[in-house]
Amino acid sequence: MIAKTIEFLLVNFTLTLFVVGLIASGVRIARNRHERPPGLVSGALLDWFLFFSIGVAYTWNFVVHSVFGDFSAKVIGWPQSPFQLEVAFASLGFALIGFLAFSRRADLRVKLAAVLGVTAFLWGAAGGHVYQLLAHGNHAAGNSGVILWTDILLPVFGLAAVYAHHRALARRAEGERSTPVVAEPRATIPG
Repeated sequence: MIAKTIEFLLVNFTLTLFVVGLIASGVRIARNRHERPPGLVSGALLDWFLFFSIGVAYTWNFVVHSVFGDFSAKVIGWPQSPFQLEVAFASLGFALIGFLAFSRRADLRVKLAAVLGVTAFLWGAAGGHVYQLLAHGNHAAGNSGVILWTDILLPVFGLAAVYAHHRALARRAEGERSTPVVAEPRATIPG
């Protein structure tokens, strides 16, 4: 049973790492439970999504497609191909931008770029999975299992997180502009 659980977690690494990212977000939010400035929740969700669902997941994808190509092909239900190495290096590029965008100080445009790049890749991959499923009856776990759903839904979550964080930052900026500036009382000199 333990071996099957580990196999499920590794084969469905996109779901596994998404859940790990949600847990990390929850920890960051809980650590700030007494003070919740606008952007804390959306920022935590977005940052840990970038770290785990893009940075770590695409590092794993790089390793699996470059080092364990035969295994990867078997899980997807395809024959081994030299194109796997190209997918591996594209994955490495996504991983690097995911780690770069992870910083809380990273500009929102960098975070959006990381999510948009992966969105194009994942929705394209989902289309390929659906085609393989319908045209060739490919029901392999790496083609029509959890991976198909995460290829579709993770970009939706990522885009929603970017939008939510953009809105939260706008609310925070608006609040800072509307807060009246109160002058410090001047010290009086006796005498």
